[in-house]
Amino acid sequence: MSTATKTMQTINLGQGVTLEMVAIPGGAFLMGSPEDEQGRFEDEGPQHQVTLSAFFMGRYPVTQAQWRAVTSLPQVERKLDPDPSQFKGDKRPVEQVNWFDAMEFCARLSAHTSQTYTLPSEAQWEYACRAGTTTAFHFGQTLANSQANFSRKATTEVGSFPPNSFGLSDMHGNVFEWCLDYFHDDYEGAPTNGTAWVTGEYDYIRSRRGGSWFYDSRYCRCACRGFSNASARDFSGYGFRVVSVPPRALVTL
Repeated sequence: MSTATKTMQTINLGQGVTLEMVAIPGGAFLMGSPEDEQGRFEDEGPQHQVTLSAFFMGRYPVTQAQWRAVTSLPQVERKLDPDPSQFKGDKRPVEQVNWFDAMEFCARLSAHTSQTYTLPSEAQWEYACRAGTTTAFHFGQTLANSQANFSRKATTEVGSFPPNSFGLSDMHGNVFEWCLDYFHDDYEGAPTNGTAWVTGEYDYIRSRRGGSWFYDSRYCRCACRGFSNASARDFSGYGFRVVSVPPRALVTL
């Protein structure tokens, strides 16, 4: 995939805080991992072709400064703790937030901007992470400590490691990122248009992607799928980033 001119969208959250969104061009990719990928889990298959429309995605996981700014906006459905994170720092990712907290953030942001923001589908997340690559990591078949935050003792400031070719940082490691989808044991019957899979028996379990500071590189692979109870916030490795579907004219393909 050729690298397109990056289109950015900057959202003013107030309190001198902004949120940068990167335009992700539409396209098709093979979702999941091949059976011979080192470290593969069974729930990463079968591989299947997915075609997605263009969308915007947060350049970084939501930071503690961004979280605090949005928690000061009017409540939509639930209260939010303005300072939930274990590892403090305005530029560190917010963590110890559950799926419902992340969705409330999206609802407040949507009301503030009059544009719909939400969590990414698993397909959007993996497509954005891969950025046109087919290897275990967007860096290649292996991941070095100089490329991502994994197997460390704490989170790091967002953007501390090199971005992928779409301009997205911290897609590997730092914090797990909540997705919209219910978790499923495999991809049999999964959507092929990039939308979230929100039917099935595990309606209280949500998918998360990307690995974290705590786990080893196996869990940072593009295709690796994590899952947790949607109410879980007791681990300092649960964070998120947001997506929006823009008018097509705003996206440079």
